[in-house]
Amino acid sequence: MPRQARLDVTGALHHIIVRGINKASIFVDERDRESFLDRLHLNLNDSACAIYAWTLMDNHLHLLVKSGGRGISYLMRKQLTWYAMYFNHKYHRTGHLFENRYKSIICEEDRYLLALIRYIHLNPIRAGMIKTIEDLDQYRWSGHSVIMGTYNREWMDIRYVLSQFGGRLKPAQTAYRKFIEEGISQGRIQELTGGGLSRSQGGWSGVISQKRKGVALESDERILGSSEFVNQIIKENKESGNIQLKVSRTRKNIFDIIAEQSLETGISQSLLRSGSRRHTISRARAVIAKRCSEEAGSSFADIARALGVSTSAIRRSILR
Repeated sequence: MPRQARLDVTGALHHIIVRGINKASIFVDERDRESFLDRLHLNLNDSACAIYAWTLMDNHLHLLVKSGGRGISYLMRKQLTWYAMYFNHKYHRTGHLFENRYKSIICEEDRYLLALIRYIHLNPIRAGMIKTIEDLDQYRWSGHSVIMGTYNREWMDIRYVLSQFGGRLKPAQTAYRKFIEEGISQGRIQELTGGGLSRSQGGWSGVISQKRKGVALESDERILGSSEFVNQIIKENKESGNIQLKVSRTRKNIFDIIAEQSLETGISQSLLRSGSRRHTISRARAVIAKRCSEEAGSSFADIARALGVSTSAIRRSILR
C-alpha cells in the first residue's frame, strides 16, 4: 500500500520521531549529540519553527515542533541530511543512517500539548537510562533540564511551555516539574506515538464507546486529534493547494509579519506566540492578526495557530 503524502501545515504542532536503521545507534558519544543540537539551532532559526520538547536517546529521538514559515519538511530534510553526512564521515560508514523516513504526526494542540511534552521528556526514565525526576533535572539530552534552568538552550521555546503553568518563572517551573513527575507512574502511553482513530480516542474501547453513542468519527493516520480537528487540517491542506500557507502577492506570510512586528515593537517572537494576555503583547498580536488577514490573506485559524491563541480571539481582535 503506498504511503500517504506528508501533511505539513504551518502553525500546527508536530510530534516527530526519528529512528536509526535496524535499531542501530544514531548517537555514539556526547560530541554527536552536541553536534546534532548545534545544527538544530541553526535550522530552527532558518525554518522559523518553534520547539517545545525534545529528547535524544541512543537509537532514536523525539521532537515536538510547531511548524514555521518554511515547514517541517524543510527543517527535517536539512537537519537529517547534514547529520547523516556528519555521522558517516566520522565513523567511516556508508549507506542509510535512519529507518525509512521520519515519522511526523500533526497533533491537536489544545488536547495534546502538555501530554506530549511529558511523554517526550520522560523517555529517558521509561528506557531505564536514568531513574528519578532528580536525575531528569540534570539530564543534558532532554528539554526538561532546559525548562528547569539546569542548561541553557536558547533555541528552545521554554516561555511558551511554562506559560501553560503560570505567569511567574519559579512557580511555573514548580508546577511543571510536578506535572512531569506525576507522569512517571503512567508508563508508555501508546496513543501518543502516532495518529489515527484508535489513538485519537485513547484506544479501541474509546472508539467503540463513541460508535455506540452514534457519533460519526473521522480519522487520519497522520493526525492525532478529534474528528473536527482532522476535518479542519484536511480542509486547510486542500484549500491551500499545497502543504504550506498561501502566500500573498507581497510574498509575505504569517511568520514574516510576526518577525517584522517583533523588530518594530522589541517583543520577542516567542513571546508574541506565547498567548500572553499582557496589554502590550495583546496589542501587538492584534496588529499582526490584522496585517496577516489583509496582507497575506491568511485565515483566522492559520493566524490563531501561529500566535498560540484561539480562533475566536483572533476574530475579536481583528474586528476591534
